[in-house]
Amino acid sequence: MVVAGACLLSPTARLAAQDPFEIVVYPAATASRGEWELETHLNYTARGTTAFSGSVAPTQRQTHLTFELTHGITTDWEASAYVLTAYRPGVGSEYAGWRLRSRVHAPARWKLPLDLGFSAELEAPRPAYGGASPTVELTPILEKRFGDFRLGLNANFERDLGEGEAGGTEEGWEFEPSALLAYRVSSLVTAKLEYLYANFGKISYANGPNTNEFELSESILRAGLNIKFFGN
Repeated sequence: MVVAGACLLSPTARLAAQDPFEIVVYPAATASRGEWELETHLNYTARGTTAFSGSVAPTQRQTHLTFELTHGITTDWEASAYVLTAYRPGVGSEYAGWRLRSRVHAPARWKLPLDLGFSAELEAPRPAYGGASPTVELTPILEKRFGDFRLGLNANFERDLGEGEAGGTEEGWEFEPSALLAYRVSSLVTAKLEYLYANFGKISYANGPNTNEFELSESILRAGLNIKFFGN
């Protein structure tokens, strides 16, 4: 059993909007066969959107705490379930949705020059956090280690299964890449720098007799620590 936590700090510069629960740049490796992992993910948006976009709440000063339970099914296959929670000023703490994810890893016997993985995820946040309908995300994962350093790339392809983001009209697949540079400080602590791109697609709103549309997207650069409290 492994218990770990992650703390991330989002940048103060806001470009537009973001998925408030873009939790982590996934590694290629999976949990060992029979292993259970319980992780928490905490992030705080110091500066974000300040008004509602459809039913999507302002992101400024939101705090997000996510609980992730993972089980290693085989040597190279794991499955995870997430519970999403959030704190919003003036609203307080509340349940914010759920996620299910499965990830596979290319076996070591293939002797590939890169670590390769693939993740499939189903997400259903509440409308205040962009959940007008469930979303599916398919992610090829590429990773390379250089001693204590790790470089990773997630080529995320995301699609809404219904009406799209709350208040939005976007249809089809969206490409939302993310990347990671991590350094293993010790057996318990890893420092990391992450880049993420998020796209809410086209957002529509009524303006008198007219309907206006604009597109929301954001590039995010954030730093943080992964801390393992105990485990085998």
